Amino acid sequence: MLISRALVYSVLRWIRIRSAKLLLKVSGIRHLRWRDFVRSTPAHARQSDVTQKPIKSIRKKALIVKFGQIGDVLMAVPAAHALHEQGFEVHWVCGRVVQPLLECYSWIIPIPVNDKAIFFGRPLTRVVTILLLWNSICRAKYDLCATLYYDRRYRLITLPVRVRRALAFSRKSRRTTLLASRSMTDENARLLLGVEDSFREHSIRPVRPDTLPPSPLPAKVTARRIALVPGGATKLLRQQGSQHSPEQVLRRWPIESYVDLARRLTDRGWEVALLGGPDDAEAAHHFRDLPILNLIGRLSLPEVVSVCNCCDAVVSNDTGPMHLAALSDCCLIGIFGPTDPRTLLPRRPSVLAIWGGERLACRPCYDGQDFAPCRFNGCMHEVKPQLVLRELDRMLDDRSAGIALPWQILSSDGTL
Repeated sequence: MLISRALVYSVLRWIRIRSAKLLLKVSGIRHLRWRDFVRSTPAHARQSDVTQKPIKSIRKKALIVKFGQIGDVLMAVPAAHALHEQGFEVHWVCGRVVQPLLECYSWIIPIPVNDKAIFFGRPLTRVVTILLLWNSICRAKYDLCATLYYDRRYRLITLPVRVRRALAFSRKSRRTTLLASRSMTDENARLLLGVEDSFREHSIRPVRPDTLPPSPLPAKVTARRIALVPGGATKLLRQQGSQHSPEQVLRRWPIESYVDLARRLTDRGWEVALLGGPDDAEAAHHFRDLPILNLIGRLSLPEVVSVCNCCDAVVSNDTGPMHLAALSDCCLIGIFGPTDPRTLLPRRPSVLAIWGGERLACRPCYDGQDFAPCRFNGCMHEVKPQLVLRELDRMLDDRSAGIALPWQILSSDGTL
């Protein structure tokens, strides 16, 4: 068995070397030698200096593969942190978008990869990118390799990895399936840690980064500072094309409702800041007549968390900044409709979800991969700015009184 395994790894290494040399030659990169290709390996994956005698580490290693959206990655971090507390050294294959955020966790060793090149690049670019990734991860031996995807094609990424226990999502067994209507954070932990599916009273809270950059906002000069997230991030690796209503529109709270809420807040003399990514820049035009602070597209992911720490509350629909706000200490109101807050809501104190469309037969319409081809997201329109403002006042008053509120889910009529 040992001989056959060593033979397999030797063959894989020979294929990797020969393929890389051939691809570099075909692609016209003649000035790059194989020696340079090997040197492109990140520092964390390199072996000890040849002048030093290598010391065998007794610490267990785990390799996690999760590119995903911001929320998907952050909902897997608590499970990875539990592995870290069990003595694992956590390596994480991630996309470049979430890399700066994972670098804020001192116990995570990010292995960044150009995920766009893998999924959208030309065939030769895809192969070279995967080979470079293989060169980064095939040298170390892992005790656990977790590919947090159902699609079997993602397993190609970890093909040459030497691992004792490999894990990937699969619908063939309850032990490898994320159960619907359960917190995805809890389900990631159940599958990754191999926890028995029995009585569990408390959900896992979001894990905050160890280090964050300073907030770019000045000290607060008004009674309250509220951050609004009027946009919604598009899919990073896959964007659903619908001629009626793209998915990011379906899960957005109407921009008119955000403007109404912002007007009510500024009329009180409160400071209002807008958060979002570069794709949400058009949303800021709707607030041009209001005295707001526009930070859309101007912050890195770690800076968004720092800004949320300087706010009293954040109001957002189901999008990446909502999960970033959950890493801070502010009050958080998430507005849901097509997606299920029981699955996606960050579960920590001072977090509230308002779920519209309770009486609609089509809610929720997100199946974990695609949204319905809906022409009108009536579930989101049912959530009124007056209700959001009322719940916002209640949460802020309770926090000022020192009352710790557990996470809750309200319907659009204000009932639990």
